[in-house]
Amino acid sequence: MFRWMQSITAKVLGIAVLALVMLIPLSQADGLVRERQAMRDAASTRVAEGWGGPQTLGGLVLAVPTRYETQGSDGKVVSVRDGTEIVLADEQTTVADLAVDRRRVGMYEVPVYTGDVTIRGRILPEDLRRFATDTGAAWYPDKAELRLLIADTRGLQGITSVTVDGRAARLSSSAARMGPYTVLSTPVRIDPARNTPLDFALTLRIAGTESFSALPLARTNALRIRSPWPDPSFTGALLPGKRSVGAQGFDATWQVLDLNRAYGQHWDVANADVAARLEPSAVGVKLYQPGGVYQQNDRAGKYGLLFIALTFVAFFLFEVLKGLRLHPVQYLLVGAAMTSFYVLLLALSEQIGFGPAYAVAAAAVVLIVGGYAMAALRARAAGLALGGVLTLVYAILYGLIGAEQYALLIGSVVLVAVIALLMYLTRRIDWYAYSAPLPPSLDTP
Repeated sequence: MFRWMQSITAKVLGIAVLALVMLIPLSQADGLVRERQAMRDAASTRVAEGWGGPQTLGGLVLAVPTRYETQGSDGKVVSVRDGTEIVLADEQTTVADLAVDRRRVGMYEVPVYTGDVTIRGRILPEDLRRFATDTGAAWYPDKAELRLLIADTRGLQGITSVTVDGRAARLSSSAARMGPYTVLSTPVRIDPARNTPLDFALTLRIAGTESFSALPLARTNALRIRSPWPDPSFTGALLPGKRSVGAQGFDATWQVLDLNRAYGQHWDVANADVAARLEPSAVGVKLYQPGGVYQQNDRAGKYGLLFIALTFVAFFLFEVLKGLRLHPVQYLLVGAAMTSFYVLLLALSEQIGFGPAYAVAAAAVVLIVGGYAMAALRARAAGLALGGVLTLVYAILYGLIGAEQYALLIGSVVLVAVIALLMYLTRRIDWYAYSAPLPPSLDTP
């Protein structure tokens, strides 16, 4: 039994077990990344509480009070239900110019913006008459109002102007809500005999955190968002039809039709099904931070076990090809040094950025492991070679982290190349000859 434990087969199995043991500290490091990410998200929430959260605007919709009466067989009214019918515009144009800034909470940085938003649109008189005919309800056009939907009124910094049919109007807070959105309203009197469109326009200044979007609350919707932010992530139900993205910022436009959404031109405000469909129909942009610190750390950790295993294989090859010996404890120490790389990388990247942090952490681990290899193997050339291998490993890892779209391709090519190299280096080894106990260590008298 002792003889078998001294064999190369047992050594290979032991190294494999040690590599798997390294999953424990790697998982702890991964949990630390997620914990710090949660703290960053908490910082974003804190900024949003005082500045305004992710914003969504819904333009102006017409709300008309209605009354539904149910009659019995004798023609008498047996029940009455009051409601509010929402009528959408025929066309609406929204233009938002976002000026981006950054806010810091401790070490965490959160992108915020202020935006000048202009909304113009018109409601057709035939849409009013159609809804009255479709619902069969009594409606009260003299008590109608135009409603602006907004996700977070804390970010509303000012309303420059509101005009309805060319006349100035004023938006006020309302107790009404539409789905998750707060409502601002202005009264408007509708003539049932009207045969001209109801035109409206408003300009406002809004503040928000990380994202801005708009609801397509018209038959034909045109949305344009401009900003000097160079890395937009377009979100929502539809991508922009036209976009220009460069180092100086982006300019994106959407054209959204009523056919592209899951609700019609009018509905009762009490209809919870429609209210639930409003938010998924929004289109807009998120101020994406490419290669964020925590995203990059998470991506680096995914390759941790692979690169620790490759380093163990490199040490093992020196044992076999050079007739040297390493104790399992020495493998364990090397693995511990390599797992500490991820903790050091996370800590430094929060302070000096990911690139410099990666260089410092990788250099520290290469020097530690390379120097230890010189001492453990008692061969300077072996230590330098292993340090060079480790440097190459970390260079490959950095390339994988930076190549978001091609990471899988590069990683698979590197893996196949490494396996081919291992097969080439060990092609002349008689593994049966190595089944006997390994030679004594160099320090054995």
